[in-house]
Amino acid sequence: MRYLALAADYDGTLASAGTVDTDTIQAIERLVASGRKLILVTGRVLPEILEIFPQISLCERVVAENGAVLYRPATKEITLLAPPPPSAFLEEVQRRKVEHLTLGNSIVATRVPYETVILDIIRDLGLELRIIFNKGAVMVLSDGINKATGLTAALKQLELSPHNIAAIGDGENDHAMLTYSEYAVAVENAVPMLKETADRTTVGDHGHGVIELINELVENDLAVADRSVARHRIALGTQENGGDITFHPARQNLLLAGTSGSGKSTLATGLLERLGERGYQLCVIDPEGDYENFPQAIVLGTAQDGPSHAEILTALANPNNHVVVNLVGLPLQDRPSFFLTLLPKLQELRSKSGRPHWMLVDETHHLLPVDGNPTAPGLMKDLAGMIYVTVHPDHIEHSILKTVDIVFALGKSPDETLKQYCAAIQQPAPAATAARLQPGRAIMWNRASGETPFVLEIAPSTIERRRHRRKYAEGELPPEQSFYFRGPAGQLNLRAHNLLLFMQLGEGVDQATWIHHLRSHDYSTWIKQVIKDEALAQRVHDVEQQAHMPAEESRQLIRSAIEERYTVPAGGDEHTS
Repeated sequence: MRYLALAADYDGTLASAGTVDTDTIQAIERLVASGRKLILVTGRVLPEILEIFPQISLCERVVAENGAVLYRPATKEITLLAPPPPSAFLEEVQRRKVEHLTLGNSIVATRVPYETVILDIIRDLGLELRIIFNKGAVMVLSDGINKATGLTAALKQLELSPHNIAAIGDGENDHAMLTYSEYAVAVENAVPMLKETADRTTVGDHGHGVIELINELVENDLAVADRSVARHRIALGTQENGGDITFHPARQNLLLAGTSGSGKSTLATGLLERLGERGYQLCVIDPEGDYENFPQAIVLGTAQDGPSHAEILTALANPNNHVVVNLVGLPLQDRPSFFLTLLPKLQELRSKSGRPHWMLVDETHHLLPVDGNPTAPGLMKDLAGMIYVTVHPDHIEHSILKTVDIVFALGKSPDETLKQYCAAIQQPAPAATAARLQPGRAIMWNRASGETPFVLEIAPSTIERRRHRRKYAEGELPPEQSFYFRGPAGQLNLRAHNLLLFMQLGEGVDQATWIHHLRSHDYSTWIKQVIKDEALAQRVHDVEQQAHMPAEESRQLIRSAIEERYTVPAGGDEHTS
């Protein structure tokens, strides 16, 4: 189950004229019976919502006062998430005779047109308060408090991720909540701007729209609807024509296959990095210690000792943790059985929390081999959010290969890799695409969509970009990619095989040689074509354009531009932009 909770506004969404009708209540009961949770997120003060909504026990949590109060109906526990309004503010509001006042633990609410008076008071007293509008309502709260922050607190208590939440609302104050959630829905009667924010608008208004959403949640877990959401798509790279390639980070399985040294780890690390940056929880099964340096993750297991199931599950209980399960400390023959006994526990965690959202299994041919453990096909059959990495796709349990949606073939013989994969799943191989790939490229084949395979230029990870930066700064470029200071008459042949040497030689060459290459735009051309740093090339080009600039000044400006982006300081970390 992907969507484990529904966050719903009250007025104008669940309720019409302050009341929730019977059909909507019955839909909520179906939602709860399906194992999902309802989180009520409202601008009303808590005593008010408890009075007008007698079915409050159907809610797992209530976020009241527009994010300032958290309530647990089962225990009646109240948690204040924001400070009370300053006494000076309350005194001034009363002195200026603001009407239609509602006072909560943290919120002060009134109605239009008193927002102008409220703004004057906030300005005159120099307070850090914020006005939030909801149709005709005017709510005043501490800065930084909104429905999204309140929902965040509720999810933390429930150990849920916003990536497993659908949200529905109707007013201006619902923007933050909808943007924060994985699937955002506006009811038909919502304000126009919220409909633009939402991933979808219901056909029905008020409770009828909520029923519409609940029916899809219960019947198919939004399986069709959420694939249409573009805002969560993850970058993979570009096509040869320059078009960006992305994929939807849900309900898909990926296979990364190719010879050793073909770039599988680079592609895998880039995918993990971008998924992690978006808040999707990751679990990497690492039989050979290749992901020990993945910067976002907790690494469990060492070269001497394997990890325990308990510590893995404890780490994953926090939605903000990513975990690398390092199996190097286990005997080679024990690694498959360790993984297969861990897997049911990970599946149980997923059934309760929807996490980890993505699992990567490196050396899949070793952990899930053909004719391996007979329980493996059953365990893996219905799994999604899997990334399988292998040298030998045909050595993986074939029933698992059939669950793959997107195949990436890398290395010297990508077409042969695709043929091996297709032979294993007894499917005709697609037409040949590339006999040999350049580094940083892969053949991508989206089996699920039926698209023709094509060459993908892989989007590099931050780790890879840093490695390339170091190469250009301190490494040795081949002769054909080096810069040569030759001078106006070609009397020199000074080779700069990296940027540091380029700066050193540039400082030492005579003025005529420096100016010759400057006026010819040789510096920016080399940086653009070889270093492939468009931003730096543009800065250098701007210097080259200054025809009357003294030679020494142009040297200094170009040197400074390079040092800002590439020079390695004493601490050992590169500057990045």
